[in-house]
Amino acid sequence: MSDITTSEQNKALISRFYEAFSRLDAEAMAACYSEDVLFSDPVFGELRGAEAGDMWRMLTSRAQSFSVHFDNVRADERSGSAHWVATYLFSQTGRTVVNDIQARFVFRDGKICEHHDHFDLWRWSRQALGAKGALLGWTPLVQNAIRAQAQKGLKAFQASR
Repeated sequence: MSDITTSEQNKALISRFYEAFSRLDAEAMAACYSEDVLFSDPVFGELRGAEAGDMWRMLTSRAQSFSVHFDNVRADERSGSAHWVATYLFSQTGRTVVNDIQARFVFRDGKICEHHDHFDLWRWSRQALGAKGALLGWTPLVQNAIRAQAQKGLKAFQASR
């Protein structure tokens, strides 16, 4: 029997995920997920299974001036959470984004089976899009356009692999 509790293992799993992210190692990130993982965030919406890994592959392959810092990692036998901040250059506008994110996780069999990122999409759009984001980023029209562009980019990335 191991001396390490399931909650400690799950906490280490979250840390391993973000440490891989800091190295832009999408394969190591995807290895933390169950095959049927459910991922969600305000930009990509819900992604399932391989789509979630492909999103990280796309984002890490395009990352410019990137850094990630994480803290407040908590976990028990079933669920966990972390706070993380990603700083990067948004390639479509060349603007720097500092995205402050709260993550929630659900675990199953030593893997992440659910990962839900929460952040203020209007705040993100103000940074990424500038004046347009500041003026209109709160509207469903602009937020839906952001989501559609993200999905289109992911589909194009997947088709190119």
